[in-house]
Amino acid sequence: MYRIDFNKLRFLICDDNPHMRRILRTLLHSFGAREAYEAEDGATALEMYSHYVPDIVITDWAMPIFDGLELTQMIRQPSANNNPYVPIIMLTGHSEKKRVIAAREAGVTEFLAKPISAKGLYQRVLNVVANPRPFIRTRSYFGPDRRRNANPNYSGPERRKGGKADVIKQQPLLEKVKTPE
Repeated sequence: MYRIDFNKLRFLICDDNPHMRRILRTLLHSFGAREAYEAEDGATALEMYSHYVPDIVITDWAMPIFDGLELTQMIRQPSANNNPYVPIIMLTGHSEKKRVIAAREAGVTEFLAKPISAKGLYQRVLNVVANPRPFIRTRSYFGPDRRRNANPNYSGPERRKGGKADVIKQQPLLEKVKTPE
């Protein structure tokens, strides 16, 4: 068995609300994380993303300058960033189906509705660490595979938009953070 050492992970928290940033930082520290950088808007977050190269990005949807959706789209440009594969957890108080779909289409890895709980945040972080989804590259999309469950027996028509897809396996963050018990 193994234990996850959150101290080995670097987080970028992006939210325009200082109280929410403090809550997220406190929760991450309670999990054992020590490196949690904070940004109050999308532009600052992108600059910090390039400078600190975090392992996980946690971003609010609604922010000034550019929002979490635009931040995600900028991070997911393979030629523009040193790590377009970083897991991105989207936070929002708006969890309507159209918003979840828009976040997924932008390349968000996990979605977490506010108000958040320690358990919900922990589960999302644990999921991106232990079960990374492969990345998909088509003409119109680059990001984590939006299909949560691959059915090898599926025989229906291809549902993927954008034509043929390249599947890019991800190196699990688990190797970086697991320690023997």
